[in-house]
Amino acid sequence: MLKKTASRTGLYPGTFDPITLGHLDIIQRAAKVVDRLVIGVAKNAGKGPLFDTKARLKMVEREVDILRGRGLKNIEVRSFDHLLMHFAHELGASVIIRGLRAASDFEYEIQMAAMNYRMNPKIETIFLTATEGTQFISSRFVKEIARLGGNVKPFVSPLIASDLARRLKDKDGRSKVNPEVRD
Repeated sequence: MLKKTASRTGLYPGTFDPITLGHLDIIQRAAKVVDRLVIGVAKNAGKGPLFDTKARLKMVEREVDILRGRGLKNIEVRSFDHLLMHFAHELGASVIIRGLRAASDFEYEIQMAAMNYRMNPKIETIFLTATEGTQFISSRFVKEIARLGGNVKPFVSPLIASDLARRLKDKDGRSKVNPEVRD
């Protein structure tokens, strides 16, 4: 058995545009590995987010509040708009948490981890693989399904499905998203 010597802060960064059940799965599992888990909501305007940073921060905070109600009290949510490793250093994080859905994620993530290690070898990257039911979920696919009027409820919480529906209403006030239609 390993002896725990110091408090360990982990950082799970992402755009979370929107936060999915896959993200929530990684958050719940990561919260068990570290003493303090910070969910870092990246501004990342380069990705052309559907929701602005303030809205994404609010959505993540709301989802994390539900997890806190289930006993995961060691999670906090913060936004950042600068280099990940600088943010991790500011937080006193010793671990970056990254989720892997498929082998295709691995190449990008391993390169990113290597670059981050070069910038600060005191901060390790830990990869958590997606569980069987969440391997295929991505925010990009969720947004595309929502834009085309598909059912996003299998991939996001009911609150996030409602947020998507509101965000994607057309000019006439009719929703482009029908959450009850099964594709």
